[in-house]
Amino acid sequence: MTFEPTQVDGAWLVGLERHEDDRGFFARLWDASEFEARGLAGSLDQCSLSYNRRAGTVRGMHYQAAPCEEIKVVRCVRGSIYDVLLDLRPASATYRQWVGRELTSENRLCCYVPKGVAHGFQTLTDDAEVLYLIAGPYDPGLARGVRWNDPAFNIRWPLTAAGISDRDRLYPDFGA
Repeated sequence: MTFEPTQVDGAWLVGLERHEDDRGFFARLWDASEFEARGLAGSLDQCSLSYNRRAGTVRGMHYQAAPCEEIKVVRCVRGSIYDVLLDLRPASATYRQWVGRELTSENRLCCYVPKGVAHGFQTLTDDAEVLYLIAGPYDPGLARGVRWNDPAFNIRWPLTAAGISDRDRLYPDFGA
């Protein structure tokens, strides 16, 4: 596995180290000791899948409040997405900054999303599927978010937004 830091403090782009032969390849997607060696979460509590019918669909920007903050490793397993991480940790050097990266079934990259960082994505293809490996228990009462187009962050999405849920569309302005 390869680990490349992103512009958001504590967030990483994780690549696969492929072991190839004439049959194809094998690669680790998760290795607790590799993550822990970098001070990252090494245990998982959940594994989830998001299926998205149409290109342009936006999901996010989601996070969980304390004490049930989640850490996520996100990978696009079908199609492609524009994955966005937004730092909402007031004590962070990258507070209110965001980073976006294309994740595809072909490039097989993953994003490591630390606690306190909101996550969202926009599908770039129809029938996109996104796999989530999650550390931390889900508590629906602690689910939070900020609006995908909040002017406080000026996230630049690559396509015209479509398929946005009422919950995601109706978050108030940040700090309002």
